Amino acid sequence: MFGTAPDRGLDNAQVARNIRRDGENTITKKKRPNYWMKIYIYFFHGFGAPLWYAVLISLINYKPAGRTPLPTNLALAILITVVILSQALFSAFQDWSSSRIVNSILNLIPSECLVIRKGSTSRIPTVNLVVGDIVVLSVGNKVPADLRLIKTSDDLRFDRSVLTGGDSEEIGGMVESRGATFLEAPNIALMGTHVVNGRAKGVVVLTGGRTVIGRISKFTNKTKKKPTLLQQDIMRFVLCVIFLNFAAMGSVIAIGQAVRHREKYDYIVSFTQSVVDFIGCIVAFTPEGIPFVVTLTMTLIARRMRKVAVLPKSISAVGSLGCVTVVCSDKTGTLTQNKMSVMSAGFVDQTYTAQGLRESFVTESTGEESAIGLLYKAAVLCSGVIAGQSLEKQEVDGDATDSAVFHFVESFGDASAIRTSNPEIYQVPFNSSKKWMLTMHNSISARVSENRSPNLVFVKGAPDVLIPKCSSYFSALTNNIQPFDSVARAKLITTQEKWSRDGLRVLLFCMREYIPCHIIGTSNFSTEISQEGIEALTIVGILGLIDPPRPESALTVKACRKAGIRFFMVTGDFGLTAAAIARQVGIVTTNAEPDSLADVAEQMQDMPSGALPSWWDPTHRIQKSLMLEGKDLDLFTENHWNVAARYEEIVFARTTPEQKLRIVTAFQERHNVVAVTGDGVNDALALKEADIGIAVVSGSDVAIESADLLLMGNFDSIIGGIRLGRLVFQNMQKIIVYLLPAGNWSQVMPVFMHSYLGLPPPLSAFLMIIICCFTDLLPCLSLIVEEEEFDLLTVPPRNHPKDRLFNLRICTHAFLFIGMMETVIAHAMFFLYYWR
Repeated sequence: MFGTAPDRGLDNAQVARNIRRDGENTITKKKRPNYWMKIYIYFFHGFGAPLWYAVLISLINYKPAGRTPLPTNLALAILITVVILSQALFSAFQDWSSSRIVNSILNLIPSECLVIRKGSTSRIPTVNLVVGDIVVLSVGNKVPADLRLIKTSDDLRFDRSVLTGGDSEEIGGMVESRGATFLEAPNIALMGTHVVNGRAKGVVVLTGGRTVIGRISKFTNKTKKKPTLLQQDIMRFVLCVIFLNFAAMGSVIAIGQAVRHREKYDYIVSFTQSVVDFIGCIVAFTPEGIPFVVTLTMTLIARRMRKVAVLPKSISAVGSLGCVTVVCSDKTGTLTQNKMSVMSAGFVDQTYTAQGLRESFVTESTGEESAIGLLYKAAVLCSGVIAGQSLEKQEVDGDATDSAVFHFVESFGDASAIRTSNPEIYQVPFNSSKKWMLTMHNSISARVSENRSPNLVFVKGAPDVLIPKCSSYFSALTNNIQPFDSVARAKLITTQEKWSRDGLRVLLFCMREYIPCHIIGTSNFSTEISQEGIEALTIVGILGLIDPPRPESALTVKACRKAGIRFFMVTGDFGLTAAAIARQVGIVTTNAEPDSLADVAEQMQDMPSGALPSWWDPTHRIQKSLMLEGKDLDLFTENHWNVAARYEEIVFARTTPEQKLRIVTAFQERHNVVAVTGDGVNDALALKEADIGIAVVSGSDVAIESADLLLMGNFDSIIGGIRLGRLVFQNMQKIIVYLLPAGNWSQVMPVFMHSYLGLPPPLSAFLMIIICCFTDLLPCLSLIVEEEEFDLLTVPPRNHPKDRLFNLRICTHAFLFIGMMETVIAHAMFFLYYWR
């Protein structure tokens, strides 16, 4: 139908013809913004509301009932309207400019897909995808177009929340068509959705604006994100100023008129003049220049973050890094290089180095019936790697573990003969929940015999998960199968723990022969193989893989510690391996064994019965390291979390995506500001829930979609981001302290003196606006580009619930200290001039 073949794909002529016919694979029609809502926000949001009250009162007071019109009030209304219009135009310009910055940042994010063309597998930009292309999908990929699935794994799952505009359950995928509509069909993978589990192959049926998401793209932006911490602080500041504004206005009229009724206070101004003073209070208490400088500050810091290879996906996210107290980091691909290699290999009763196993394989000319030959065969066949067009250059697509094993077995020699004689007929891909993968193969002996001949099943995965499923092992000493008794189990576990303490990831390879009861590929068979296929396994051997830490990881952890930020590891890897890497990068600094669940339970007995100690005070923290596994978290209560949250160093191992999410929420509930760094699909939930999600740009599409910031360079780029996040908060406080005394307090005091004491007003509302928007604003621009006065990474993060952008200390400093001095001096000069 599409002129394509599942194993060959399209040729160059077909691709060129289809792209001329259908155009590029892009959605050109984006969701149309609500311009009326934007206009309302520009004119009435924040400080615009009280200024509009001033305009309304000025217009009413322009021509009081039965009195001569007052042109000055009309002129004042016009001037305030001009100020509001200027603020709105500036906000609109900055909104447009910020959108350009964010779009330019998002354009830097690579977007590629794996396709089969002319019989070879390669990566191409998704924009070049055409109808008829064969696309290969794996865990973490974003579906690049609407696909008709032609091959799927048993556990294939899609996340379609981007289409529904909210949370949704995972949708399974299969080759058979059972849905009544295109949207409901399980054999259709929709553009923009994410592969959260399994593998698949599909043919492109729709591209660009003709896809489902292209036609209903208005749903893609429906989900509302919670405001960032800096946005909350700015809104709180606005509300505080508005409250003071209305309090001052009410006092001018209420007190002034109440006192004026007494004859001895006949110097109190009239009601009409009180209304003018009312307008003066609005103008004086509203810092008209704040919206300008806040927007400029955020935009400038976002540009500076880009220079240090930290790309914010929204301008409002730049300030969140400044108050981070806890960093929860994934291990593989984030703290480590995600470049694995096999370092050790072994069996239950014998171990080798990688080189030693390779030499034994070559010199002894071992066949498939030997332990080394069987391990080699298992490593070749039980693999999720998709080989590329050049095996000599080792161009493969798969996760780092599969790629490392592939490179290892290919160094033994060409393994194509084994793959040809044992074709794969079924696969259950690896995922972070079950921690194993399975492949079923139809051997030549099975094909030449009766239909019920057994198929060969290979399983690989985490030893602690698969060992309970094993009943025998293949001995390297006797080259035959032996019972997997307690002695053999102890030997294998000892080898696993030794390798794990050296920082190696350990993979266990198992096998069995299996005769399926149901037809392969059916849903009944999928359930059957997931339950029965991993029972009564025979251990073939183990491989130890090393994933070296990034060179800058230790520096990053040290800098975060210096800045008062606790740095935790949250990984799905084995506990001893995670602890070894944590020691290498400085997350665990003690040589003693980390505390465990039992130690947490013991600490619970010493917890005070009253108020819990503050987690902000380092003296109340437990200066030890703690290692917890996912099974421990399942037993945790709130009291357990109260103790665990006090530890200075924590490693969470063997965690599922749901448990990572629970870790984030547990620390947030204890008033921590949590940043999550990760690169995989299993990090997506935690990245989305965290106060600030940070993804590595080389990570999966799902992780990038869920994050707020992207690290384009080395991992230590996060240090520059934290420094700039603290700098933006510091500079904004400087701006507030500069503008409030002269632009607010010193201006409102003349209004009070005029209303209550009858003194001549030194400033008119015109002059107040000129001072706020011009005289004060222009010098304030220098504070926007202010550099840090000291190393901001030498002080602890701010206590967000208490140390806000506008707090009692700032208010006292601005109004009672600087503001009062400016007020007294300014009035003294005015009265001196007035007296002369």
